[in-house]
Amino acid sequence: MQHHVPGKKVIVIGAGFAGLAAAASLAQAGYQVTLLEKNEVAGGRARVFEAEGFTFDMGPSWYWMPDVFEQYFQKFGKTTADYYDLKRLDPSYQVLYAPQDVMELPAAMPQLEALFESLEPGSAAKLRDFLKQAAYKYEVGINNLVYKPSRSFTEFIDMKLLVDVLRLDVFQSMHKHVRKYFKHPRLIQLMEFPILFLGALPQNTPALYSLMNYADMSLGTWYPMGGMHKIVEGMVALAKEQGVEIRLGEEVKKLELNSDHITQVITTQGSYEADIVIGGSDYHHIETQLLPPAFRTYTDKYWDSRVMAPSSLIFFLGIDKKLEGLRHHNLFFDEDFGPHAHEIYTEPAWPKKPLFYVSVPSKTDATVAPEGKENVFILIPVAPGLQDSEQVREHYYQMVMERLEKITGQEIRTQVLYKRSYAHQDFIKDYHAFKGNAYGLANTLLQTAILKPSLKSKKVRNLFYTGQLTVPGPGVPPSLISGQVVAAEVVKEFALQETSLPVV
Repeated sequence: MQHHVPGKKVIVIGAGFAGLAAAASLAQAGYQVTLLEKNEVAGGRARVFEAEGFTFDMGPSWYWMPDVFEQYFQKFGKTTADYYDLKRLDPSYQVLYAPQDVMELPAAMPQLEALFESLEPGSAAKLRDFLKQAAYKYEVGINNLVYKPSRSFTEFIDMKLLVDVLRLDVFQSMHKHVRKYFKHPRLIQLMEFPILFLGALPQNTPALYSLMNYADMSLGTWYPMGGMHKIVEGMVALAKEQGVEIRLGEEVKKLELNSDHITQVITTQGSYEADIVIGGSDYHHIETQLLPPAFRTYTDKYWDSRVMAPSSLIFFLGIDKKLEGLRHHNLFFDEDFGPHAHEIYTEPAWPKKPLFYVSVPSKTDATVAPEGKENVFILIPVAPGLQDSEQVREHYYQMVMERLEKITGQEIRTQVLYKRSYAHQDFIKDYHAFKGNAYGLANTLLQTAILKPSLKSKKVRNLFYTGQLTVPGPGVPPSLISGQVVAAEVVKEFALQETSLPVV
């Protein structure tokens, strides 16, 4: 591979999962790679901070699809175990409905089937059928479709793939698909929960995404000991082993062009020559703030018409005691989410009675909190594009804490040693996040594959994009895949163009 790229300089903007994966993959292929990150810590939304003896993961907290991480490290002759220690959680998570009304999701399939059967006779067999089909979608979707660059329809014109696409239920909604198998409201809610966090109503989400249920129930929920940032530390170490230069605390301010290609990347610290640029930070920000208007691929109208996944209001809490009745992952379905679901996904308004999620990593990992104390992360999915203020944040803090205390039957607020909130303004300040989004674009049918913003600029010859606003979509494994997909496209394109590249 290396003979194609003597001295080709690649600048990657943004050290999130996608940027790190793209940088390491291109360095492995022989490119000279510099990774520029505006924040002082790598990881993008998966940064980490410490306060009062607590270590808080700032963003992603679920470790699903372990095979995607394993395959990534194996590309470099490594395994995840070279960098971090994974533990499978059992129960995977629990759902809390009311005081003394809690449902734990066992990791083992026989117990999971027994749980389904106890709620709805005959549903164990249906769960087996559902997951068998979901496993097929996972194999084809993750191994074939997701690693495609989605730049044109021709990528999908392989007869087997076309048959697969129909079998993958791309044109049926998740809402209908789930209800073909299950009737009990709790089972329906359970099957729809993974996609609620991926950003659209089940009515608008292709049934393809039942592959998330397979990831959840069959592949399991895991945790890297020390916290999610351990994955980032592993990826940073790996990138450096490949020869990537990582520069933290250096924000890109401008891209300088000569006709239709970028020649220089200007940062707060200086400037870098570039043969190829990969935008792993917010796509909208790069398009609208770093490029001259004539070189944007998409209009403001286009961006405003995108259906965004939810943003988040997050609370990081350090608690001065051990908490009862909570597991590592806890979903609070104490309010009937059904009638209120549209508030998060379609209306630019603060929800009246949001569901919320609580992660207590100190239940699994003693290193993230001082002895006898608890590390608590609370996430409320909310619409993007909202005006958030301290008063609004405090209102939701009191609301969810009241529900948390009531359902678990204990006083918590009086024991809070440390508290920090994080919402839209912070996502914008830290990541230039479009509309303060947390997860990127919703996985609707009209925003799947080639209908997402393209990973290659249509106006700038040597500009590519990676991350949650392009293919394949939101979430940590898709971002990790996105970085690898864009790297493969760069290698392919620049090997083809070697003779006709502009000399910088």
